[in-house]
Amino acid sequence: MDSTKYIGMDVHKETISIAVMNSAGKLVMESVLETKASTIVQFIQGLRGDLHVTFEEGTWAAWLYDLLKPYVTKVVVCNPRRNALLKEGNKSDRIDARKLAELLRAGLLSPVYHGETGIRTLKELSRSYLTISKDLTRVMNRLKALYRSWAIPCAGTSVYAPRHRSEWLSKITEAGLRRRAELFYQQLAGLQALRPEARRELLAESRKHGATKLLRQIPYIGPIRAALLIALIQTPYRFRTKRQLWAYSGLALETHTSAQYRYVEGQLQRSKKPLVLRGLNENHNHDLKDIFKSAATKASSGAGPFHDFYEALLAKGMRPSMARLTLARKIAAITLIVWKKGVCFDAEQLKRQAA
Repeated sequence: MDSTKYIGMDVHKETISIAVMNSAGKLVMESVLETKASTIVQFIQGLRGDLHVTFEEGTWAAWLYDLLKPYVTKVVVCNPRRNALLKEGNKSDRIDARKLAELLRAGLLSPVYHGETGIRTLKELSRSYLTISKDLTRVMNRLKALYRSWAIPCAGTSVYAPRHRSEWLSKITEAGLRRRAELFYQQLAGLQALRPEARRELLAESRKHGATKLLRQIPYIGPIRAALLIALIQTPYRFRTKRQLWAYSGLALETHTSAQYRYVEGQLQRSKKPLVLRGLNENHNHDLKDIFKSAATKASSGAGPFHDFYEALLAKGMRPSMARLTLARKIAAITLIVWKKGVCFDAEQLKRQAA
């Protein structure tokens, strides 16, 4: 008799609702536990058989994954955006746990990768660097928007310079608005001081990983991009082919079609209707897409083998935007090959073919 059990967990700050199903789909146990390591491990150790556990990606996912991995057969951290069944009908913690166990048993969950623990420090440092960089950009945009809202021209970067700060603040006549601008400048100064520190720590940690030297050989993959690639991708063996990496990076084309087959004189034939392109896939890692597209943009305007590849695409009549996309896909494919096979970058890989 199959002893496999499927465990769905609906995780919250203080409690976890758990539903346990057997291989036949029968609910054999329900429980509500405290979100505490010892309590969770004790519950799992009280179950028998092959244990398959699932819970949604969220604040607690990394901690819970590392906690449960030694005690169960399989842990699936699922993508909450793809769990449409949870949005139907009544909703409660108990119902959600049951639905997660049911989806796990049917193999209908979309997993989120949680495999490499050796790069946890690099991953956290990369998050810090990316968050500070985004916050810095956001504050700079808000500062310029403040001046534009009062019809004060603020083109260029002098508006951010400390030595010109008093000059710019003097252009604001309203007291409340001036105080708001002063607070933005204080926030800007703090983030500008934090960013170099986060960058130094990120680069120092990235040097501990052998893949950094391999990725640095690829043109326009500098130290920061190499460190972020390792932190975001974690391992190249996640992707069997380059097309899977393209989809994860938001560089894959989505196609739609319908009524693909028809009967002609009693014979089944495939329709000749062309595939309809619907743009790039929306569900992807935005930071990874930004790395490859920014590298492609830089390479298209600089010198080197990537620029020659870009010019060859333009010579074939391809639009500049599509040529940059193709170049970004080529950089992503080469990154996967170099990292997975442990080989040096070779410009001969840039043959005139579709990326």
